[in-house]
Amino acid sequence: MRRLFKKTKNNLRQVRHHRIRMVLSGTAECPRLSVFRGLRRMILQLIDDTTGKTLCAVSTDEVKKVKVEGKSTKIAVAYTAGQLLAEKAKDKNITRAILDRGGYSYHGRVAAVAEGARDGGLKI
Repeated sequence: MRRLFKKTKNNLRQVRHHRIRMVLSGTAECPRLSVFRGLRRMILQLIDDTTGKTLCAVSTDEVKKVKVEGKSTKIAVAYTAGQLLAEKAKDKNITRAILDRGGYSYHGRVAAVAEGARDGGLKI
């Protein structure tokens, strides 16, 4: 029974995410840029919360298929994924987004995604 209430790192992150989601919501003009950070891949989505639909999405698996210039570290791949998401957003006439870190700290791969999206032309 005690095991169910153990405070693991991921459980605490989920609590932070739910607390953030009470405040953040995206619209069609300014969708929510949701970041999922896994051990193997990152998934980025632009979500319109009024209709509950994903407008566009990018995974780092798509970026790995296209060669990354220079080093292919996880941070470099995350930066390129942010740029690719910004390009897809431009095709759908989306210029602004709200960053939903998903309870992760703004550091490392999450920061690289945001910088890549900004350099790609998305206003965050």
